[in-house]
Amino acid sequence: MAGGGTAVLCQVLSGTGGVGKTQLAAHHARTVWQAGAVDLLVWVTATSRDAVLSAYAEAAVTVTDPDDPQRAGLDDPERAAVRFLAWAQSTDRRWLIVLDDVSDPAHLNGTDGRSDLWPPARPNGRTVVTTRRRDAALPGHLIDVGLFTKSEAVGYLRTKLAAQGRHDDPGQVKELARDLGHLPLALAQAVTYLLDLHLDCATYRARLADRARRLPDLVPEDSGLPDAHRATVAATWSLSIEHADRLRPTGLARPMLHLAALLDPNGIPATVLTSPPALAYLTEHRTPDGDTDPGVSPRAVGVDDAADALRCLHRLSLADHTPNTPHQEVRVHNLVQRATREALTPAARDTAARTCADALHEAWPEVERDTALGKALRANTAALTAHAADALWQPDAHPVLFHIGNSLGHTGLVTAARAYFQDLHTAARQNLGPDHPDTLTARHDLAYWRGAAGDAAGAATATAELLADRLRVLGPDHPATLSTRHDLALWRGSRAAADVAWAATAFAELLADQLRVLGPDHPDTLMTRHDLAHWRGAAGDAAGAATGTAELLADSLRVLGPDHPITLLARHNLAHWRGEAGDAALAATVFAELLADSLRVLGPDHPITLLARHNLARWRGEAGDAAGAATAFAELLADRLRVLGPDHPDTLVTRDYLAHWRGQADGASGGVR
Repeated sequence: MAGGGTAVLCQVLSGTGGVGKTQLAAHHARTVWQAGAVDLLVWVTATSRDAVLSAYAEAAVTVTDPDDPQRAGLDDPERAAVRFLAWAQSTDRRWLIVLDDVSDPAHLNGTDGRSDLWPPARPNGRTVVTTRRRDAALPGHLIDVGLFTKSEAVGYLRTKLAAQGRHDDPGQVKELARDLGHLPLALAQAVTYLLDLHLDCATYRARLADRARRLPDLVPEDSGLPDAHRATVAATWSLSIEHADRLRPTGLARPMLHLAALLDPNGIPATVLTSPPALAYLTEHRTPDGDTDPGVSPRAVGVDDAADALRCLHRLSLADHTPNTPHQEVRVHNLVQRATREALTPAARDTAARTCADALHEAWPEVERDTALGKALRANTAALTAHAADALWQPDAHPVLFHIGNSLGHTGLVTAARAYFQDLHTAARQNLGPDHPDTLTARHDLAYWRGAAGDAAGAATATAELLADRLRVLGPDHPATLSTRHDLALWRGSRAAADVAWAATAFAELLADQLRVLGPDHPDTLMTRHDLAHWRGAAGDAAGAATGTAELLADSLRVLGPDHPITLLARHNLAHWRGEAGDAALAATVFAELLADSLRVLGPDHPITLLARHNLARWRGEAGDAAGAATAFAELLADRLRVLGPDHPDTLVTRDYLAHWRGQADGASGGVR
């Protein structure tokens, strides 16, 4: 502001409620007044047109000569305001007009026959505007007033505490600043509250984290607010929400904020808030206006309407809507979110929560090619679970709860997936009971990712126990029971060489039942055909495995298409068995093509992609390129360590192959393991 004071005639301080726009403007006004840089300072609380007219009328009286015959007409605020602005336009005196808290730029616009109340652009005049609005029509140079930085927030708390002889644990001070989202208003009111009640930062943080306490209970009462604050943190944004709700498309900003308040404050994918479930919620919960006929059903909200509602929140600084930020287009301060959630009834919160869960489920791609999107969706689902976990267990476990864990595993974070499903299974037992189908599904996924994380024996044992319960609860022909039989054969075959033949037999028996119950084109049936071919080959029938895999590939292409994971697996195994049959060069060529498609469809960290890299490196070596194989295995090992960790069986296998091919490249009989 000071730097632009000699060149910019109008400066607009814009930001969310509580960042200190008014304090900045007041500091600037005092500074220039005390320095003698202006002859007239006019401070206008510009929350309404009448308030602006009243302030201008008072200023008109101040600048008008007492002997001026037209002074008698200044009792009309509209005429007096015009007189004052005319004076500002023509005078040589230096003036500064501060329009504080402009709630609606239209209050100052000269439309519908009204006078334009924006101060004139004059070399000797300066205007400062503070507002929560971000409208493009605002005049002057926009200055975005953001939150404190981390160091500013911590420094502020330490200074306030030190002034009262307090020196709290530096770590707790830092965490309190983070808990309050570095919002100046919240920091000021929180430190006043804890000083008044003689609390340390750790105790205040515990109260802040207690969901049974509401924000108004964690700040001083109105009479004890610091720094001449006009309202508590919770009340600061209420007027902004009302204004946003009146912007076109009317009535959508508030319900949109209800949804955003339950998701990740660090970034919400726009596809979630514009999904069909979100649009249906906005249609049903649109705030009625005075012109709405109660007997007429509201028009269905479309994607453009939802995007415009986000812009309304952005214009009132209730959210940051940045469409060019992939997967984090919408951000809402965590305290704005909390104040919004606390204004909802429990029933309304649960309805919004289930809508968010439906929206996340809708936005989740079947195959997570974009790891950044998967990470954002997991973060938003975790935030939703933290805010409204109970709503996601009624009447059953919402599918999005399973998406998080499987997303972790398919991204390569198999250990994290196992830990997640351990917690999910515990929650399912508590909420639904041990025999509920969703509880059994959580057990199934826990066993699967236990095996994928390297514990095939533990996975086989857990799956066998689950099979007994699924047979008892669901019966032998239920798809979930058949799926459990599939995994039992998988993990028993992976557990020990002696179980390979058993696994092949078990898959053959399962295939017969799946053909009868599910049909030949069901994805589960196709996957069993894939595993049957694999384990037949592992049992010694390489020719039969190659034939079975070739037939499966043709059917997978017909039923699922070229980019489905089952199709990619069929291509993978067909190339493997061709290599085992003696054509190493062909296997290497096919794996190179498969790797390109796996990277495109599944991403670099997906297990199928990593497996394709492993086999490409192996068959390059078998085809005669030992040095190339060693280099490829070294690069793969780095990624295996990053994704799976040092103790995962796949990591250990990669280390063995790296040692082997380094030895081959060096002309030695072996390498260092």
